[in-house]
Amino acid sequence: MLPHKSPAILLSLAVLFSSLTACANTPTAKNLEQSLAADPRLQDNPAIFTETQQGETQAEQNQPTLALPTDFPKEIPLYPNATLQEVTPSNGSENKVSTRWLSSDPSNLITSFYRNQFQTNNWQILQQPTDEAEGSFEARLNNLLAKVSIQPQSVTNPTPNQPQTATSLVIEYTSNSTATTQPSPTTSPGETANNPPQPGDPQFIGPVAPTNLATQPENTVEGQKTATPTPASQQFSDLNKAPQELRKYIQDLASLGVLSIDSQTTKNNSNVSTNQFEPGKIITHREYARWLVATNNAMYASNPAKQIRLAAQSTQSAFSDVSKTDPDFPEIQGLAEAGLIPSPLSGDSTAVLFRPDAPLIREQLILWKVPLDTRQSLPNASLDAVKQTWGFQDVGKIDPKALRAVLADFQNGEQSNIRRVFGYTTLFQPKKPVTRAEAAAALWYFGTQGEGISAVEALKVKTPQN
Repeated sequence: MLPHKSPAILLSLAVLFSSLTACANTPTAKNLEQSLAADPRLQDNPAIFTETQQGETQAEQNQPTLALPTDFPKEIPLYPNATLQEVTPSNGSENKVSTRWLSSDPSNLITSFYRNQFQTNNWQILQQPTDEAEGSFEARLNNLLAKVSIQPQSVTNPTPNQPQTATSLVIEYTSNSTATTQPSPTTSPGETANNPPQPGDPQFIGPVAPTNLATQPENTVEGQKTATPTPASQQFSDLNKAPQELRKYIQDLASLGVLSIDSQTTKNNSNVSTNQFEPGKIITHREYARWLVATNNAMYASNPAKQIRLAAQSTQSAFSDVSKTDPDFPEIQGLAEAGLIPSPLSGDSTAVLFRPDAPLIREQLILWKVPLDTRQSLPNASLDAVKQTWGFQDVGKIDPKALRAVLADFQNGEQSNIRRVFGYTTLFQPKKPVTRAEAAAALWYFGTQGEGISAVEALKVKTPQN
């Protein structure tokens, strides 16, 4: 259609210009000529044309820009493709600072980033997401406590700075460096939170603050532990937070005094010292190794042949990330030298890292514990054998090294660790992190159906404490 209209348009323009030419000296023509002429101000001052654009640019430059607090800990990893959106400073009542970020990357990528960063930089992971798409990390490094919350978002009206698919990221951090030095509101003169009244002090109000080990001096060689002292009974104030079916196991092991934890003893408003077990928190490799050795040796206190020997400081470390000065080196190295955990000493050349602060997962819980139940070589196992016995739908996700331990655990009948800890299940979820309550349940019994010992039986023969 356009080709047919072009001659008509050209003819109309020709008539218009002819009319203007013929009437060049008429007032109408002069008015039309002036209306079509260029603005003379632009010839004298070209800056007028760009004044509006420059004004808009200047307004954008004058917009306030967000910046991290000057005391933001450099130890906290920052996701590279995230933009700071908001900073909420400490309100004074609690030393917690919150920052909110936005990223166009998918949430599972960000979750993987923080898991790797925390593990690589030796953070103690207290909690981590069970879903790769969203969730929260809680991690501690010395006196620094950080929480990273990851939440996918769907943006209704996307902008250049906020794409259609986005992930919200909230990083909160708290420093405990000052909290432990301030006197408690209920402390008496001369008393601080770091020096609470001790048993025998007239101002002391029970119960006795739990200790990890008895007060008897340890046998040491150049400051290194060489034997596990007799543990003292422990009391925890938050066992009501544990699953009902697991509380008894925790209580029995606490009475045995083998559940040493890293969390600090706190003081409530009644001036009574309490200890938090935090049963729902994820247990780390180092904590479980410590509990495993302490519980085994306490169960077999009268049978040295079944005890795990602690490594001496002069021993060459089996793992490159566990130095001789590590407080848990004697237990970790002792497990490696006994062949109870994978290491280069047991012929596993890939297990050069112990990753002491990484979360313990289910297949590791069984792999480390079952050899102390059977006290013999684990049976040969295949995927079909484990599937036929346990009926796990996700048997293909179990590490081949753990398959033999999982099969041997089935053969232990009602004393099976998996049955005691997880109940009836057709999903093993081998890579799922283990909580403190679950780890305690696994350690409540050592041995097979016909021959073994529980924490209750060990308590009956425990040497009375002075």
